[in-house]
Amino acid sequence: MYPEDLKYHKEHTWVRVSGKKATVGITDYAQDALGDIVYIDLPETDTTIEANSELAEIESTKATSSVISPVSGAVTEVNDDLSESPEVINEEPYGKGWIAIIEIDDASEVDDLMDAADYAKYVEEEAK
Repeated sequence: MYPEDLKYHKEHTWVRVSGKKATVGITDYAQDALGDIVYIDLPETDTTIEANSELAEIESTKATSSVISPVSGAVTEVNDDLSESPEVINEEPYGKGWIAIIEIDDASEVDDLMDAADYAKYVEEEAK
């Protein structure tokens, strides 16, 4: 249900790490809870972001929600396609629905995130 090659944050974001680059998006659980996504306020490139702070803001038919960054670093790229088609997050949260790429400042932050099995347990507990 949750891709094994990703790490997960308790605020329902995921990160795919490749070297010092971290691709960030929201989980399938988060997009399902939000419902139909109609708008995303993407971060600016070259913005420095701290772990556990707001990276982006998503508006759906149900709510407006902050996307919390799982890692600290500089935003090097954003998924501009989401400006025109934010619903891609609903359709492919782990693929074309990625939000931003961050150059990681502190790789040890990734070690503090959950693996797929731990995240699945976390979601199960939260749903109770």
